[in-house]
Amino acid sequence: MSAKPEPPASAGSTESPEPEEPAEPTEPTGSGQTRPVFDAHLHIVDPRFPLVENNGYLPDPFTVDDYREANAHLTPHGFAVRGGAVVSGSFQAFDQGYLVDALAQLGPGFAGVTQLPVEVEDQEIDRLHAAGVRAVRFNVARGGSAALDDLEHLAQRVHDRAGWHAELYIDARTIDDDLARRIAALPAVSIDHLGMHEDGLPQLLRLVEQGVKVKATGFGRIDMDPARTLAAIVDVDPTALMVGTDLPSTRARRPFRPEDLALIRDTLPTEHQPAVFWQNAAEFYGVSE
Repeated sequence: MSAKPEPPASAGSTESPEPEEPAEPTEPTGSGQTRPVFDAHLHIVDPRFPLVENNGYLPDPFTVDDYREANAHLTPHGFAVRGGAVVSGSFQAFDQGYLVDALAQLGPGFAGVTQLPVEVEDQEIDRLHAAGVRAVRFNVARGGSAALDDLEHLAQRVHDRAGWHAELYIDARTIDDDLARRIAALPAVSIDHLGMHEDGLPQLLRLVEQGVKVKATGFGRIDMDPARTLAAIVDVDPTALMVGTDLPSTRARRPFRPEDLALIRDTLPTEHQPAVFWQNAAEFYGVSE
């Protein structure tokens, strides 16, 4: 196997020198200060690139400019997005053009989460790594990505090749003991949207005990008490939890609102907030030391 590619200097680079470090976030010291946020889960929907109907659904456009405008509304609530992860949706299937373009626009503080066919060539993994991609997604809930049967092989392959982790959009209620063992054995993995349902929380917490990361995202699409779930995860492992907007909240019962981040801030102990809002995710995606 050839050597792993080095991280890119910028999201749109075609070479692979060491990345520029994002500015070190400053922690809020009182009212009027903003808390830096690594948005661990966002979608860009750019109509210049291919979209594929998923169960008859196509999303409305949500470009990089739209995302930046939405983030501007967070400032009055005390939050400032300074980095994040652009996540491929089911409606983007295996298209990579939109993702490479979005990362080039957003800059080195942002990483990509792509969907890949199991037969993807090494050269394509290398190209995407140079563009800023840092993870592969298995969209079990919606389809549009590699099948769950390919989980171990593809997740291990991209980790060995480029150091990527795997991300699962999955209802935790569907994770039986066999699948839980398979997930826990992966080199690095996260689960979207708090596992989706209250009834899946016991299985989710068992995975957190074994090193699985969890995204506190999509509060408008989950069936659970997010505050109770956040507290339970942090009680098990405060390094496991990452926050995100889930913008533009495609197919959610309600879209993201700034109060979702405020709920996280108001629920968690102050000592854990710098890690949950920034450090955990920035380190997971490789945009900080």
